[in-house]
Amino acid sequence: MSEQSHTHEPHGQHGHGDHDHPHPHAAGHHDHGRGHDHGGGRWARLKHQLAHMVTPHSHEAMDKVDSAMETSREGMRTLWLSLGILGLTTVIQAVIVVVSGSVALLGDTIHNAADALTVVPLGIAFALGRRSANRRYTYGYGRAEDLAGVAIVLTIAASSALAAYEASDRLLHPRDITHLWAVAIAAVVGFIGNEWVARYRITTGRKIGSAALVADGLHARTDGFTSLAVLLGAGGVAIGWRWADPVVGLLITLAILMVLKDAAREVYRRLMDSIDPALVDAAETALRDVDGILGVGQVRMRWIGHALRAEADIVVDPHLTIVAAHQVAVAAEHALIHAVPRLTAATVHTDHLPHGADPHAPLSHHHAA
Repeated sequence: MSEQSHTHEPHGQHGHGDHDHPHPHAAGHHDHGRGHDHGGGRWARLKHQLAHMVTPHSHEAMDKVDSAMETSREGMRTLWLSLGILGLTTVIQAVIVVVSGSVALLGDTIHNAADALTVVPLGIAFALGRRSANRRYTYGYGRAEDLAGVAIVLTIAASSALAAYEASDRLLHPRDITHLWAVAIAAVVGFIGNEWVARYRITTGRKIGSAALVADGLHARTDGFTSLAVLLGAGGVAIGWRWADPVVGLLITLAILMVLKDAAREVYRRLMDSIDPALVDAAETALRDVDGILGVGQVRMRWIGHALRAEADIVVDPHLTIVAAHQVAVAAEHALIHAVPRLTAATVHTDHLPHGADPHAPLSHHHAA
């Protein structure tokens, strides 16, 4: 028996080669817990059956494309709402900076404005991620989010450097602050605005699998900490401790650096194709439960944007026909789709225990290199 691979690709990108037989899915194949309704009477059902015979997997593949588009839309909606909240926060703080002359509040305002501007790289990344794969970018443009994550990490680093500079300058050159009540209100507004944006971005980012959006949420949280520094500093100045503002600012800078470390680690892992081992465990468990699979070899996964792709090696009976082995591969792919959240494509390679000559012998010298 010869080996073969079965690949599930998004609509319009099937990698089935010269396979011309429909995939023998079980009757419940399309019931992915999404509540699909092909209703509309006999004619609608007949059209659906004909379409499935002519273009196997087309319905499910379109579901995946629609899901990817929906996650991008959800990401863009999060970005626009964040821009509105942070823009309003920045305007309020800027007005109070003019009234009070607070340099610390000025630094916080700059941070909020910079955080709002991170919408630009993320917006570009989400827009690029909607583009279809082509012969040059065969996996699509989802990696643009990882590049946006790098830009956000650099922005967090710049914010921490600015916070450290402002605090050090205030410690060496104390300045008087007027309208402390207004500065305190502006600090609270800055914290509330940034914390709301942070939670919204982090929640959405984890929901759609966007490391860049999570990193941007952590960045918003750093600016919230900076706002609290302004509040504590104003309180210290109010009771006569002129050094309170810069000292607290330096402590908050350390907190920002801790957040920077977490964000950088998240983006680094995504760039290095890091995967939660629990996802691999879930995939292997699902494959072992598929009828016809005698063993599970290597399982690989990688994030592309906020979608997962997988490759899996399975062992089948060497006496199976190509068609029968393909049926097992389809069942394996189906199991992976159900078991692994955000999985949009899977390549399943069927293999068998060698009897006689090793079928991998022609590749041995490549593996040795």
